[in-house]
Amino acid sequence: MGLFSFVAKQFVDVIEWDNQPDGQLMWRFPFTDNEIQYGAQLTVRDGQIAIFVNEGQVADVFGAGLYKLETRTLPVLTNLKNWDKLFASPFKSDVYFFSTRLQLGRKWGTPQAITIRDSDFGMVRLRAFGMYAYKLTDAQKFYTSITGANSTYTAEQLEPQLRNLIVANISTAMGSSGVPFLDMAANQGLMADKIKQVLAPLFVNYGIELDTFVVENVSLPDELQKAIDTRISMGMAGDLNQYAQYQAANAIPLAAQNEGGIAGIGASMAAGMAVGQTMAKAFNPSAVAQSVLGGGTAAPTSPAAASDDPTARLEKLKGLLDKGLISQADYDTAKAEVLKKLMG
Repeated sequence: MGLFSFVAKQFVDVIEWDNQPDGQLMWRFPFTDNEIQYGAQLTVRDGQIAIFVNEGQVADVFGAGLYKLETRTLPVLTNLKNWDKLFASPFKSDVYFFSTRLQLGRKWGTPQAITIRDSDFGMVRLRAFGMYAYKLTDAQKFYTSITGANSTYTAEQLEPQLRNLIVANISTAMGSSGVPFLDMAANQGLMADKIKQVLAPLFVNYGIELDTFVVENVSLPDELQKAIDTRISMGMAGDLNQYAQYQAANAIPLAAQNEGGIAGIGASMAAGMAVGQTMAKAFNPSAVAQSVLGGGTAAPTSPAAASDDPTARLEKLKGLLDKGLISQADYDTAKAEVLKKLMG
């Protein structure tokens, strides 16, 4: 009786992974020196894959289900061990279970600034970070390329490799996304989809499917951010002339707080508007051609145009107010009309 009990303990008749911790991707069934009973039961639960490995070579792969282990259900192992059809003895094999659960909320980021080529600004350096999710889909690839003969393997062990893979290819991925830096804030979803298209095949090489990829933030260099802010301001103003007027109008409320009042900024306003007009002419092909060919001279400023100069009108109004010739209410009303015409 004692001998029979001893022999019975040497054979395993139920193989399963019934206590699967979160974050554990692989677990090897602990046979020690025991053999598998011919006809034993293999249970593979939902979210699992089981593989049989014979002397380091992957044999049979099992998805979710309940299996009776015999030559019919182990064709590869049967071939590797040269079993005949009448084989019914206990046998040895390593059995590995893999988790196919979705691994959510995994973080990625660039530890150092990376260099990207942009169509508008050329070569720039930036940092980026976000989240991604993945799952194991090909246990055989994952075993041969990642885990090997380890007894266990976790997401914490895998993710440094995945982050390195992302960072090593993020420069190419972002550069090929086709999203200009000026549009990144509004198109982070599109950019993330483009990056995922580049990274997904790299994950497949390791038996992993990249399920989602999210770009949460892109940090631009200070000088590039200033250039973007300036371009946005100019775009809001419309054109260069309007941009100069826009800056001058913003300066008027501050003039009362400075010595000289409205008159003190008159020269600055005129200079700013003159610069805007000059730059606008520089971008006007007909004006450039006329200047180069010497065709025509600048038309003299008419009295009507001079009287429409907002700076001159504001100076006159301020002078009338200082002399007590108009009330504060009259001054405010007239100033509002001038500013209204100035802002269009």
